[in-house]
Amino acid sequence: MRIENSDRANKVKSKSSSAKKSNSSAVFSPNMGQDTPRAAAIGSSTPITQVDALLALQAVEDPIFAKRKAIFRGETMLDTLEAMKADLLAGHVNESHLNKLLATVQQAKMKSDPALDALIEDIELRVKVELAKLGHYLS
Repeated sequence: MRIENSDRANKVKSKSSSAKKSNSSAVFSPNMGQDTPRAAAIGSSTPITQVDALLALQAVEDPIFAKRKAIFRGETMLDTLEAMKADLLAGHVNESHLNKLLATVQQAKMKSDPALDALIEDIELRVKVELAKLGHYLS
C-alpha cells in the first residue's frame, strides 16, 4: 500500500493543540440548584400465567415418549439377561451384568400395569438374591 499525502497527520496535531488552549479556561461547576432527572416509572409487569402454562405443559409426560422409554428399558433388560445367560453357560456370573439389570429394573417400575409391575418386582428380587450370593447384600 502506498501513502501519497502525509498532510493529514499534521492537521490532526494542529487541531488538538488548539483544542487544549480553548478548553483550559473551562471550570467545573456542580449543578446545585436544579433537580436531577429521575428514571421513568416502571410499568406494570405482565401476568406470569403464560409461563405457568408452559411449565405445566412440560410437566405432562407425553404418552408416546413414555412408551418409547418403556420399550428401551425392556430391550436393555433383555440384552442384559442374554449376556447373563451366556455368562452362566460359561460357568460364572458377572457382577456388572447383575448391577446393570438391577438399575434398569428399578427404573422400569411404572405403576400402570399391575401384572407388569409384579413381574418386574420378581426380577428385581431374583437379581438381589444373586447379588447376595456374591456377597453384596442390598436392602
